Amino acid sequence: MQKAAENAETVDAQKTIGAQKTAGLVDAEGPAAEAPAADAGPAVDPRLLVREQGFAGYLTEFKRKIKGGELGSIPVVLGLIVIWAIFEITTGRFLDPANLSNIAQYIVGPGLIATGIVFVLLLGEIDLSVGSVAGLTAALTSVLAIKQDVNEALAVLIGLLAAAAIGALHGFFFAKIGVPAFVVTLAGFLGWSGLQLSVLGNTLSLNNISDGVVYSLNNTYFDDIAAAYGLATVCVVGYALAQLAERRRRQAVDLPHRPISELSLRTGAVAALAFTAAYVLNQSRGLPLGLTIFLGTVMLASFVLRRTRYGRTVFAVGGNAEAARRAGISVVTVRISVFAISGFLGGLGGLFIASQSGVADSNLGGGNMLMIAIAAAVIGGTSLFGGRGTPWSALLGILVIQSIMTGLYMQGSSSQAAQYMITGAVLLAAVVLDSVSRRTQKSAGRT
Repeated sequence: MQKAAENAETVDAQKTIGAQKTAGLVDAEGPAAEAPAADAGPAVDPRLLVREQGFAGYLTEFKRKIKGGELGSIPVVLGLIVIWAIFEITTGRFLDPANLSNIAQYIVGPGLIATGIVFVLLLGEIDLSVGSVAGLTAALTSVLAIKQDVNEALAVLIGLLAAAAIGALHGFFFAKIGVPAFVVTLAGFLGWSGLQLSVLGNTLSLNNISDGVVYSLNNTYFDDIAAAYGLATVCVVGYALAQLAERRRRQAVDLPHRPISELSLRTGAVAALAFTAAYVLNQSRGLPLGLTIFLGTVMLASFVLRRTRYGRTVFAVGGNAEAARRAGISVVTVRISVFAISGFLGGLGGLFIASQSGVADSNLGGGNMLMIAIAAAVIGGTSLFGGRGTPWSALLGILVIQSIMTGLYMQGSSSQAAQYMITGAVLLAAVVLDSVSRRTQKSAGRT
């Protein structure tokens, strides 16, 4: 019995140290690495060996990751390519610049909501209220601006702050009171939908102010070709500088770092993608404001999760909440903040949906909006089990869903039946792939 207790304490200590490493609270070496065996010799990072072997080493590492279940975004990218190829062959105009520009606009509202969902899924939880929060935010903003004569920009700010406060309230009941997130957000879904109807009153629908703030979100295009190419240039330069800064930081502390040749290849790939997208957009109406805001949000969210201490605490709590708590992380604060972010981005997405439809009505945020947002995050590669995902998952996932919807419509299938069935099949495939991947990683000893 005493030996079993000692073993249990050892396991708990290892989990705590792992959470501390994830959150950046202790050095990577940690206490567990203080006493290497005398005859073991200096440890060599396998990533260093890979980079010394050149591209052959990377190919070997890629095969090892695939066998170990570390698929990343590969399945969804390949799936997107297949979807686009099929619809281009069957319609002959799916890849037309005008159609791709429309898709770029349609993905913004649901994509922003899905980005907030990613944060919640990283904790291994779910937020069922984002659809009603989106609808309430749009309704509150329109009522303040139109019926109460509040400055529209101020009304937008109030609506978004209210959305963030609603998300924080959900997080409080979940993290502090202990009510399951599923129940809290389901109650929120019902309650905020009712409040949305109450705020709108008897009209149930309010048109956007012509040329106002909400109207401009979806209807503003930068038609000067310099805008799209300028944004592409900023993205490429920013990516290159970030990669170089990381290389210098790792080189300064004698950690394995990417060679210049690899950085050049990565930057070249990003440049090809960015300038191709800019060219396509310029062949239509130019750079949409909505897409610019969406991409900026995704990049900011990715930076926060990958490069900040707060982001590391989110992954630590999602990986093992108890170990994170023992490592000194305020689990309650992290959970409340994550739900606040989900609420804020849900409200922002609601404003873009209202801008696209032209009205804030009682149906906004209802229907299949919640399911689309959750499906986008999961299809894009965010794990339902927590601890794994990226905001770029929201972008990739919503691209897949919107491409399916648009392609079926262009084929003459305007019925939602086919759209729902295909999207459901893709979602199931993504979840099955995630489950198999986790099982493979566990058997390979990588979780």
